[in-house]
Amino acid sequence: MTASADATTAPRRKRLIIAITGATGVIYGIRLLQVLRDIADVETHLLISEAGVLNLHQELDMKRKDVEALADVVHNVRDVGAAIASGSFQSDGMIIAPCSMKTLAAVAHGFSDNLISRAADVVLKERRRLVLMVRETPFNLAHLRNMTAVTEMGGIIFPPLPGFYHRPASIAEMVDHTVGRVLDLFDIQHSLTPRWNGLKD
Repeated sequence: MTASADATTAPRRKRLIIAITGATGVIYGIRLLQVLRDIADVETHLLISEAGVLNLHQELDMKRKDVEALADVVHNVRDVGAAIASGSFQSDGMIIAPCSMKTLAAVAHGFSDNLISRAADVVLKERRRLVLMVRETPFNLAHLRNMTAVTEMGGIIFPPLPGFYHRPASIAEMVDHTVGRVLDLFDIQHSLTPRWNGLKD
């Protein structure tokens, strides 16, 4: 077998698109990037909205360049001609963490006004996995209907609600539990949180 034939049959790295929008909870997107950076067979493509950048400063005292350094590839949200805007770009899905209600509405109604909502639209039309870590409370009827619409399209609505059965001792442990559950949806192995083994006597 020739070297070129080997190259065409070699398995590609798993590709995940990670988007950070303006909802509170930017730590979820950051932690996802940190964990995925240490997994050799996963390639991350990052998008950060302008409101997401503001939240980086407000919640974590982080700069855009610090977050971009965690990703393999960085895309400008205004670049609607980027590779990830096409269905021919082979990805394994997309996670919007956190997902604002504005972004949820754009995805629910196919309003591809930037690369985040366009990439999400592509993931849905190609029948790939889309996970929206929606952050808002309480929900109004528009929020609920938009979440229903995305679910009917095949997306997964994943509010980052912490579990307590593993008795988390810190915010970091609660974040890791949620991030681990998201990674489970993409069959990515991790050791972020203990598995449920049933009630103890």
